[in-house]
Order: sequence, then C-alpha cells, then structure tokens
Amino acid sequence: MVAVAHGSRDPRAAATVAELLTAVRDLRPDLAVHASFLDHGPPAPDRVLDGLARGGAEDTVVLPLLLTAAYHSKTDLPGVLNRVRGRHPRLRLHTAGTLGPHPLLMDALERRLAEAGVEPGDPDTAVVLVSAGSSDASANATIARLAREWRPRGWWDVVPAYASAAAPGPAEAVAALLAAGAPRVAVASYFLAPGYFADKVENAALAAGAAAVSPVLGAAPEVARVIVHRYDEALVTSSAATAV
Repeated sequence: MVAVAHGSRDPRAAATVAELLTAVRDLRPDLAVHASFLDHGPPAPDRVLDGLARGGAEDTVVLPLLLTAAYHSKTDLPGVLNRVRGRHPRLRLHTAGTLGPHPLLMDALERRLAEAGVEPGDPDTAVVLVSAGSSDASANATIARLAREWRPRGWWDVVPAYASAAAPGPAEAVAALLAAGAPRVAVASYFLAPGYFADKVENAALAAGAAAVSPVLGAAPEVARVIVHRYDEALVTSSAATAV
C-alpha cells in the first residue's frame, strides 16, 4: 500500500501520518505500507511508486489519506498515477477511495471530543463540525451531510463549518449557535493531522466562545480501521472489474 497524504510544512503533520501508518501496520502486519505526500515534503507518491516498480512490485494499492473527495483526489492524484502508468505499464495500480465519508470517522470524532471533555451525544452541547473547506462544492456538501447525520446521536444541534473557501467559518458557526440558545458549543476538528488550518480553527472557535475544540483525528484507531477497509475494498473492486 502507498498511502498518499496531503502534506504540510508543519512537521507535526508528517509525524502524525507516520503514527497512523504504524497503527495500520499493527492491524495488518503482513502488509507493506509506504507513506508519501502530495506537497510540502518528500517522498512524493510517484517516487515511491517508481521505486516499488523498479524493485519488482506487480500490484500496489494507492490510498489517499484524504477525508473528502476534492481536487487532490480527483485531479492531482490521478495525474500522478497516469504518469506512473506511462513509465511502468506492468505495475498494476489500484486506487482506493478517500477515507471519508465513513461511519467509523464519526466514532473517531466523538473519541476526540471526549478527550476534550465533551460527553458524546450530550443534549446540552451543540457541535460545529469543521473541515478544511474546498472550492469543490460536492466536498463541502459532504461535510454538511455528515453534520445532518450526526444530529440524531443526541446533540443539541450539529452544524458544518469550513476553515477556508466556503461559509460559514468556525467562529461564525459558534456565534450563531450561541445566539440561538445553545447551552454549550464544542468544535469537532475534521482534520487528519495538525497544521495551519487546525490551529486557525482552534484559535477562532475559542475566541468566538466555544467551550472546547477537539484534537485532530490523527492516529485514532477508527481511522486506522478505515484505512484497512479502504485497502481491502480497492482490491475487491479491482478483482470484480477484472472478472467482468
């Protein structure tokens, strides 16, 4: 498996990806797992795939460590894989789906909120589900849908917000919930790793009156299980396509 993360100038991000992939190896010790990054640091996914091809690999699952399907998964990554296929036509590449949406990620969000002192499903707590935001409207719609699906777990309310490229921002969402009468507002950080956006969201949300901001998902066990699921899913899908 070649896992492809977004990449960040913040060294905490690469360290978090390494920790997460260690958890994946613990779940699947038979699986060779390689990290790569689309931007801001090595190794790039095409370099990792080139090395595997030169080493004799025949099948590889390329798995995006991305929480929503947007520009990176729809454009950047396919471009990388097309170039690799051109150089190594014998290397069979199987592309896995993005990590989200997946029910286990909602469990991971509640785990992180609990770590921040927020009881899952507390009827006196409204939640702002914050993602990075995207110029891709369908990616933002996915976050809005996740917020709607999370409401029935007992919360006062759950609303979406975005760190960039879309509205509302986290501070605006927190303020609106407090103005609507929410006894308490907590922010659920829908980020895989720490970095600029996660820090920006935390500072803005707390300044707007949020009672708590959860840590990023990171190496939560649920996230590791989603990665294994996406890996297996990619192989099954490829096998079915070959059989047809």
